[in-house]
Amino acid sequence: MILSDFAGSWTGTNGFRLMPGDPLAEAPATVIVTTAAGGHLTLVAYTWVHPADGPQDGLIVVASAGEGGSLVAVWGDSWHQKPATMSLPGGPAGDATFEFTGDYGGGWGWRIRLDGTDADNLRVGMDNIIPAEYATAEKAAGPYPVMVMDVRRA
Repeated sequence: MILSDFAGSWTGTNGFRLMPGDPLAEAPATVIVTTAAGGHLTLVAYTWVHPADGPQDGLIVVASAGEGGSLVAVWGDSWHQKPATMSLPGGPAGDATFEFTGDYGGGWGWRIRLDGTDADNLRVGMDNIIPAEYATAEKAAGPYPVMVMDVRRA
């Protein structure tokens, strides 16, 4: 079961920024991790606060994508990814760390990392991925953090 050791309620902070040069705006955040479907699904429900648009929430559902330990995450968020969900293939990226990456159009991408390497701390990171053809001196090609969530058991 994916992140089953992290089932429960978590509270902490989330840093948000829209553009790579913007500072991270920190605000309260919560995460609730549950398993479902006999342990075949892991649900990561979270809340965060946008600096201008107020309270937001999202859900990441992680499941097996078949053989070889590959996984898939289905993600939706009240501010970033709506009304349709986004499917992001991925899998383990180290001890208790999982990474999922998907394309949302024209080479632009989104990456979600669930990092449970510290039993007392859960980190959820979300990166926007800038395609090389849209890179500038202010916006380098590749990923940059948009959401940096750091929570502890409630």
